[in-house]
Amino acid sequence: MGGAELIYDAGTSGPPLMSTAIELAEVDKRFATGVAAVRALSMAIGPRQFVSLLGPSGCGKSTVLRLIAGLERPTAGEVRVDGRPAAARPVAMSYVFQEPTLMPWASVLDNVALPLRIAGTARRSARAQAVPALAAVGLTDSAQAYPAELSGGMKMRTSIARALVTRPAVLLLDEPFAALDEITRHRLNDDLLAQWAEQGPTALFVTHSVFEAVYLSQRVLVMSGRPGRLIADLPVPIPYPRAPKLRLQAQFIEHCRVVSEALERGVAAVAPSS
Repeated sequence: MGGAELIYDAGTSGPPLMSTAIELAEVDKRFATGVAAVRALSMAIGPRQFVSLLGPSGCGKSTVLRLIAGLERPTAGEVRVDGRPAAARPVAMSYVFQEPTLMPWASVLDNVALPLRIAGTARRSARAQAVPALAAVGLTDSAQAYPAELSGGMKMRTSIARALVTRPAVLLLDEPFAALDEITRHRLNDDLLAQWAEQGPTALFVTHSVFEAVYLSQRVLVMSGRPGRLIADLPVPIPYPRAPKLRLQAQFIEHCRVVSEALERGVAAVAPSS
């Protein structure tokens, strides 16, 4: 798969199904190579929650997203979205990868309109719907620009607008800000939270950053090393909206400490023998 979003349409033109939740029950995933990516992994994410998934490199975080998106099938256990098998793609879903691969020959506006066009929306209508999506991420003035003319942060803003233009019920994000400088990353954290608050999808955000996970999320799920297992489910009871000054406050620092300690345990954890 490249770095672009994958957008799945639930087959309805109505609003997102806000009863959506994500459930993994005793999920194993072993690839044909014999590599066990995750083992006995269980988690539940409620409607409209923003949850981050944190863990050491190679622990299966991206595999979890692919299982939820229906791009992979579990070897054992169940993956359900909105109470139905994830492979059936029961709700509208958007998936944002780390690299914001955009169509180089298309304008920013047309890149954002792409998932609507794929779903059969007429070009004029799709572009009209893309305009407010661009405005929401501060790219109105760049609508006619091409990807080669954009900074890394602007490309990611375009990717987020493209992921959200369909108003998905589930939003999966795989380290979308990892390659960005800290200032840009902080700004995009705020943009993402604003759009999540406005649209209300169930969001699962993969990151390696403890600080980013705590800033964004209501809960932080921490995984062990491969094969990935859930070793901590940590609430972040800090009210929204969250502002940049939060990063300097004692409660934020304390939550980061707790999550960091859990992550250290995850790095040290050794899976039982198969």
